[in-house]
Amino acid sequence: MADPARDDLAPDSRLRITEIFYSLQGEADTTGAPTVFIRLTGCPLRCQYCDTAYAFHGGRWMDFAAVSEKVREYRCRHVCVTGGEPLAQKNCAGLLRDLCDSGYRVSLETSGAADLSVVDPRVVKVMDLKTPGSGEVDRNLWQNLDLLSTDDQIKFVICSRADFEWAGEQVRQRQLDGICTVWFSPSYEQIKPVDIADWILQDKLPVRLQLQLHKYLWGTGPGH
Repeated sequence: MADPARDDLAPDSRLRITEIFYSLQGEADTTGAPTVFIRLTGCPLRCQYCDTAYAFHGGRWMDFAAVSEKVREYRCRHVCVTGGEPLAQKNCAGLLRDLCDSGYRVSLETSGAADLSVVDPRVVKVMDLKTPGSGEVDRNLWQNLDLLSTDDQIKFVICSRADFEWAGEQVRQRQLDGICTVWFSPSYEQIKPVDIADWILQDKLPVRLQLQLHKYLWGTGPGH
């Protein structure tokens, strides 16, 4: 049910926001860079390893102007829109466009289950293709691969050796490394990063190992 206190917001410019915070980017090609994160509320997926279930519900309504005002307070060039699944809210595309128009370097953390055709081409898309271990592999929209550019990135969260082998097969068969950078990310506390590192080298896969820096620094709570 809509928040009656925010009925004054224009329907085409409001979003339900879980949190906006300033931290170091923990993933992808800007790892370690100070970044403003905008976490949208809601997600239609239920990955078994999810660490942001607190964003499934709640949040508060904000319009684009209020979001931009909050982002400006941090005086930071990098902005990451994440979730949940940010594209589950139809006005996410408008927010991304608004942030790009304001001159930010904008990235989007999204699942392989969301249609990327609505995303502004200036946005760096970091698309998480769901592995069998996630429990949501059947939700992947493989046509999204045709919408990625060399500036975008693909991520696989690896939960097991079986996940690794499945992901490796996708990389080879679909020649994913010819599209953009491909990351293999160990599921936190489910698999040892050194195992994935060894398997990448043994199989000579054209991918990069990714550790979630923010979890090693601050753990899995909100605000990082």
